[in-house]
Amino acid sequence: MRYVVVSGGVLSGLGKGVTASSIGVLLKAAGLRVTAVKIDPYLNTDAGTMSPFEHGEVFVLDDGGEVDLDLGNYERFLDINLGKDNNITTGKIYSKVLEAERRGDYLGKTVQVIPHITDAVQEWIEDVAKQPADGSLEEPDVCVIELGGTVGDIESAPFVEALRQFQFRVGIENCCFVHVSLVPVIGVVGEQKTKPTQHTVQVLRGLGISPDMLVCRSETPLADEVREKLALFCHVKPEAVLSASDVSNIYHVPLVLEEQGVSQMLSERLKFDLPDSRPLLDDWRAMAARVDGLEGEVHIAMVGKYTGLSDSYLSVIKSLQHASFAVGRKLVIDWIEASHLEDLNGDISEDVVKQNAEAWELLKKADGILVPGGFGDRGIEGKIIAAGYARENNVPYLGICLGLQVAVIEFCRNVLGWTGANSTEFDEQTPHPVVVFMPEISKTHLGGTMRLGSRATLFQVDSCKTKSLYGSEEHVDERHRHRYEVNPDCVDAIESNGLTFVGKDRSGQRCEIFELKSHPYFVGTQYHPEFKTRPNRPSPPFLGLLKAATQQ
Repeated sequence: MRYVVVSGGVLSGLGKGVTASSIGVLLKAAGLRVTAVKIDPYLNTDAGTMSPFEHGEVFVLDDGGEVDLDLGNYERFLDINLGKDNNITTGKIYSKVLEAERRGDYLGKTVQVIPHITDAVQEWIEDVAKQPADGSLEEPDVCVIELGGTVGDIESAPFVEALRQFQFRVGIENCCFVHVSLVPVIGVVGEQKTKPTQHTVQVLRGLGISPDMLVCRSETPLADEVREKLALFCHVKPEAVLSASDVSNIYHVPLVLEEQGVSQMLSERLKFDLPDSRPLLDDWRAMAARVDGLEGEVHIAMVGKYTGLSDSYLSVIKSLQHASFAVGRKLVIDWIEASHLEDLNGDISEDVVKQNAEAWELLKKADGILVPGGFGDRGIEGKIIAAGYARENNVPYLGICLGLQVAVIEFCRNVLGWTGANSTEFDEQTPHPVVVFMPEISKTHLGGTMRLGSRATLFQVDSCKTKSLYGSEEHVDERHRHRYEVNPDCVDAIESNGLTFVGKDRSGQRCEIFELKSHPYFVGTQYHPEFKTRPNRPSPPFLGLLKAATQQ
């Protein structure tokens, strides 16, 4: 087993996840089976209870793991399916060690960070690196490990020490260290400054790890003299100082690294042969060029409550982008804060009126409307209004999880005439509880207690739009993350008025997909199809939305 460790310095958000994913693409193109591990130094057991405002999207895996969004990058870039153990957190490691201590596994020894915590980290990595991830039963050849946070943080110190020890545990010849850093551009003349990178590499080397490659993030490509200076001060070869400047689309990143000889350096460092032909890289070049060459726009109104932070909807955005590639249009997402669509209720302040007018202008000019998942009652009425506008005006609509639920609420209120229809999440006293709390879900513990992971949805009809988008399969396996569901007692009344639940779970009770008859595209899914999208294989419900929005 070979390992590539990607760390970061100076500040967070530099693109370690994309760098790790891109290195994985180059390794996969070389014919190796690749898996990935993300280390998050926070104390949370997983990302499940973390706010989207603070942490971005919670990515859900097949086995129900609620993990960091970078695992979504790995899955999309490498076309693999990971498990919850591929995301290591401080909380998981300390829980494992403390459970072992309580069992008496340490035979009365004092339990310490070194060796017990660091050993646990190394054992975890070795175990999970052996788990097949590409759909075969074959053990991977190489594991890409991303160390979250910034080198020098107190939180990440035990993991840095574990990785320092790890290189000797598995053999230095089987480990390659890649450090991502910032080279800021300062002043009118645009001088590239090397001091931040010098300092972060100094810290990393002081902790016992010498990087084999530097990936330098900058607005502009690295100047030759800057590359030479960094090589001199950071103890790496000049050719191993890699320029990672801004690119027109994310699919260029593996190609930029390849052009600088990364595949060759990896093959020399980790002792594997590069094949003469690498079709996967040809596919990436074609995809990057296709994305650059898209013409014509398609406007999708995204009606949500975290619209100021696009990371909160990262997989939804990627799904829309992948579908836009397939229909050959440039995607324009018009972000609409759901609460801005709501009735003013007498508030005629200038700012509120302006926000309302701007939100409605964006909604009315949209080619399609998407209401994504979410929690809490803020903006709910605005989402219900958006679903109603799409239904009444034949605007293509896709509702995901909560987006399905608000569309059902709107339908019951305005088509069935059930005044006050609502979800018990937002109104426990509603006279018409059309969305209800799932009976088996815990009301006392939030973490890991939702309906999570991959579940089967069986089509209930011989033909419908969604079934055809999925290739006319009889069932589909998609990932879930929810606590509330459509009330089974209301289904007959809803369906008799034209909103059909074309997909249900194996019990036939849980409503998973709806479609509205006599509408170009009015679809809702209780599951989250965005978690399984791929650049060359877009999620079917998103592809349907984009096809309808472009009248294809």
